[in-house]
Amino acid sequence: MTFRVTILGSSSASPTPKRNPSAHALNVHEQFFLVDCGEGTQKQLRSAGINPLKLNAVFITHLHGDHVFGLFGLISTMGLMGRRTPLKVYAPRPFDEILANHLHYFDAALPYQVQWHEVRTREHELLYENKVLEVWSVPLRHKIPAAGFLFREKTPPLNLLKEAIGRYGLNVAQCVAAKRGEDIPLGDGTTIPNQQLTYTPYEGRSYAYLSDTLYSAKAARLVTGVDLLYHEATFAEQDKTMARETGHSTASQAAKAALAAGARRLLIGHFSSRYKDASGLVEEARELFAETEAVVEGRSYDIPVKKTQPE
Repeated sequence: MTFRVTILGSSSASPTPKRNPSAHALNVHEQFFLVDCGEGTQKQLRSAGINPLKLNAVFITHLHGDHVFGLFGLISTMGLMGRRTPLKVYAPRPFDEILANHLHYFDAALPYQVQWHEVRTREHELLYENKVLEVWSVPLRHKIPAAGFLFREKTPPLNLLKEAIGRYGLNVAQCVAAKRGEDIPLGDGTTIPNQQLTYTPYEGRSYAYLSDTLYSAKAARLVTGVDLLYHEATFAEQDKTMARETGHSTASQAAKAALAAGARRLLIGHFSSRYKDASGLVEEARELFAETEAVVEGRSYDIPVKKTQPE
C-alpha cells in the first residue's frame, strides 16, 4: 500500500549544479505518476530507479519551460524503449498545439499514443480516477494560467469484523453484501446495521502539489487536511516584493498555506538559484509551521498508512 513521493527536481527557472528543474514522481500502490517535467527529468527517473515505461500519467502545472521542457525528450525515449501503452498527459492549453508540433517534427512514428487532457486552470475538478486514486486540479495564482494537483487515495474497501460473522451466523452472500456497505436482514426479522459488521481498515492518504503560485487562500482551502503538502518557496520573506512581481511565494507564505490547509507535513522547494542553502528558508517557514522540510533531490517521502481500529 505504497504512497510515496520522490523528488526529481527542486530548482526554480534555472538549474544549478545541485538542483534540477521541477519534477516529482508519485507511487500509489505501485502505480506511477509524474508531476511536472523539467529538463533532465528522464535522467533523474533513472537515478531514482523508476522505469519511465511504468508511468501511468503526467500532470503539468503550467507551460513555463522549467516545468515542461523535459517531457518531449521523455516522450521520445519511451518510444525508443518500446512503449506501447498510451500515455495520458494533463496540461493547460495550448499544450495540444505544442505537442502536435513535437510529434510532427520529432516523433511522427511514435509506437504509442500521447493522449492530451486539458487542465482548466480556473476549475477545481476531477481529472483522473482509478480504483485507488483520484486526482483533482487546484487553481493557482501565477503569471500565466496554472493549476496544482491534489492526489487523494480512495477509502479502501470495508473489512468484516470476524466476530460478527459467527455472532450473527452470516453466510457467504450476506458477508459479500456487508462488504458492499449494506445493512443485513436476518431470518428472525431483525436487521443488523452495517457499522456493526464492518470497519474501514485505514484512512485514505493525500498529497498536494502547489507550484508555481502566489499565496492562495482558495488553494489552501481546496487541499484541507492534506497529509503531505508540497508548496513552492522560491524566495525568502526579505525578497517578497520580487516574489509578488514574479508570481511566486516566500517560505513564510508557503507555511501560511500549510497552516490554512491544516496540512500534516510541508515540503518546500522550487528554490531560486540565489539561495545556495535552503536552511534559511526552512527556518523562516518553521516560525509558522513546525513540520516543514526542504526537499532533497533523489529523496523519497512516504506517507504511512493510518490504520483504523475496528469497533
